[in-house]
Amino acid sequence: MILILHGWLLEGSGSNLWTRSIITALARSGETVHLVCQENHPDRYDAIAEAYRHRLSGNIETKLSRTVPFPGKCILHQPEIGDTLPVFVKDKYEEYDHVVPMIELPDDVIETYIERNVNVVRRIAAEHDITAIHANHAVLMSVVAERVSAETGIPFVIMPHGSDIEYAVKKDDRFKRYASSAMNKARTIFVIGDEMRSRVRNVFAEIQHIEDKLVELHLGVDASQFEPIPRESRPSNIRKLADTLAGQERGKLSAHYNDKLPDPDVEQKLESIDWLENQVLLFTGRIISQKGIQSIIAALPLILDRTPRVRLIVVGHGPLREPMQSFLTALQNGDRDRVREIVATGQKLEGSLEQDVRDDLPGLTSFFEKLERRGETDRYFDAARRLIKADTVVFTGYLTHRELRFLFPCCDVGIFPSIVREAGPLVFLESLASGCFPLGTYFGGMAASIDAVSRDLPGEVSATMKLSLDETVESLVEQVPRALSIAPRYSNDLARIARERYDWTSVADTFLKNLCEPD
Repeated sequence: MILILHGWLLEGSGSNLWTRSIITALARSGETVHLVCQENHPDRYDAIAEAYRHRLSGNIETKLSRTVPFPGKCILHQPEIGDTLPVFVKDKYEEYDHVVPMIELPDDVIETYIERNVNVVRRIAAEHDITAIHANHAVLMSVVAERVSAETGIPFVIMPHGSDIEYAVKKDDRFKRYASSAMNKARTIFVIGDEMRSRVRNVFAEIQHIEDKLVELHLGVDASQFEPIPRESRPSNIRKLADTLAGQERGKLSAHYNDKLPDPDVEQKLESIDWLENQVLLFTGRIISQKGIQSIIAALPLILDRTPRVRLIVVGHGPLREPMQSFLTALQNGDRDRVREIVATGQKLEGSLEQDVRDDLPGLTSFFEKLERRGETDRYFDAARRLIKADTVVFTGYLTHRELRFLFPCCDVGIFPSIVREAGPLVFLESLASGCFPLGTYFGGMAASIDAVSRDLPGEVSATMKLSLDETVESLVEQVPRALSIAPRYSNDLARIARERYDWTSVADTFLKNLCEPD
């Protein structure tokens, strides 16, 4: 019996998406898997048949019991951990008032969090004949697995996801020690491609024979959910998206601001797009400077000058949303002073973890300086004032994959200009599977993804997908029009590659083989 340890929720992207996808794939394969996480709404996930809340008192409350449409099932366990939820990057979480980057927490709080999870995992292991434990992230669930394994002899594996290394292990020696100890004791370390393999090798070079523990586990996509549609079907898909939003709680209300909810008027915003005539760009992800949203906005005036039918959809939440909306308004109004102010202070406005390095928005200061040196500033702001309209950019607020499955295929180009190394961007695969032509900064896991899918496609595809890390805005201005021109020709080929190589079923097979193999 398998036990997966995940410290947070199932909704959202990154490791949350990986976890909910793997439990679904395992259930489809007939496996029963136990999952420890903090998900408050287990009923939203088809693979979860049972859910329990483990109270600090030792009592266990049943939250869900039902049949599921798969030969296997997931049994969810939610430990009560108190008021503090350690995270890698500051965020908001339902039912937690004290959500704190773990590097800011004192030792005793960290140890309390670990031990409360250990108590629950120890009990699950004893009562459910657990034979193998999988821990997401280099910390802190890896430490939970290590301690339970030391007591019980149950082997465990670890899967770093990137943010753990960048925002905890590299920034605080305490987490480097935690992670090193767990990595040393783990039977296997799953890595998402060569980028993560190299990162683990370099960061944990002191662990002897670490290379022997590394096993590649590529990312996946549910190709049955994300699939291309003809352009004439786009309005119908948007109506289906609207149907999924019916009755949902909304954010950005005057009496209730919650940025992890859809905007109250998202249906009307999406209906304003001419889905048959407009060329639609999509950004989905956390709205923070590390994800590169500022480069897309800055590039828009020059993109519109070449492709005036473009509309941009921004899906997600994050502290840079309001500054980016102000940035757009300033561009639209020709307010150069306001533009310069936002460029100079954008990271400070978002409260970035990297603000100790600099305050300005990455990539934009150099872009505007180059415009000035070339004498092109007036042309840029003239294009912005003429071409950016109130409805050019649609911010939807937070959407889940229930909605994204309908939105992705309606978009021509997906843009993922992250400036931090992505271990393996799942949105890239979802874009592929939907026939939405993906663009991404060409380094780290994104570069590996682009290279992998380009092997069976003409050279123009690979060349067009690549965005420069050093000159992202300029690269977007060049690549977006090219992508829009060739995207229709390759939509079905991209989806075929995603379906044949990256379906979650194959990921689950590799996962099981390496998790359950005898020592």
